[in-house]
Amino acid sequence: MTKHENGTVTYSVNDNVGVIEFYHPKGNSLPGTLLRELASTIEAAGKDEASRVLVLKSSGEGAFCAGASFDELTAINNLDEGKEFFMGFALVINAMRTCPKIIVSRVHGKTVGGGIGLIAASDFCIALDSASIKLSELSLGIGPFVVGPAVGRKLGVSAFSTLALDAKTWFSAEWALNHGLYNKLTGSVEELDAEVSRLSADLAASNPEALQNMKEIFWQATGHWGATLEQRAEISGKLVLSDYTKETIEKFKAGN
Repeated sequence: MTKHENGTVTYSVNDNVGVIEFYHPKGNSLPGTLLRELASTIEAAGKDEASRVLVLKSSGEGAFCAGASFDELTAINNLDEGKEFFMGFALVINAMRTCPKIIVSRVHGKTVGGGIGLIAASDFCIALDSASIKLSELSLGIGPFVVGPAVGRKLGVSAFSTLALDAKTWFSAEWALNHGLYNKLTGSVEELDAEVSRLSADLAASNPEALQNMKEIFWQATGHWGATLEQRAEISGKLVLSDYTKETIEKFKAGN
């Protein structure tokens, strides 16, 4: 895979396992164009008869996902641009939700903000035991509105509110496991890859019809999410225009 400064999304299939891998040089952050490419790749992979199960992963040895692109956030000048940006996360979550195939996420490093939404929207997550998480949106003046339905569905209201309100705290991988975001922890990258390979191979060898039925059951009662996530994108798009949020993000960028 050629890694470009604007990021990349690739899709490959081996032994009925489809692997979707995203990359961005700034901590695997997700600018709007990359979010839309990721969403369209997931939709296409869901229709690809060559794969029976999908693995979602990111590149490198650093962060799994640094969330939204701060450069794009500070460049938003009106409500339409704000909604358009946050709809990128909505499109990815909805693509994962409606994908007929089980999605296994491989989390090798820390995850911030919107990246937690991707993990929560997967059906099974295997993570490194150092892969801590932080839902940082409120500390920036926004709030985790778009990813909220996915995170709340996976963790429950109490754990979601803990992450959302204690927005400056890193929560351990053990915490994420105990509260249902992660399904399994591994002690090394080698073990992580082995577990992802084992589970995805087992799933690929299972009855595709049974897997699809299970996927539908997992996501029952979420048919309204298309409209809900669009409304949430509007909320975030409005908040990102506030002086408070713009000043806070600029201070954060200056200090990092």
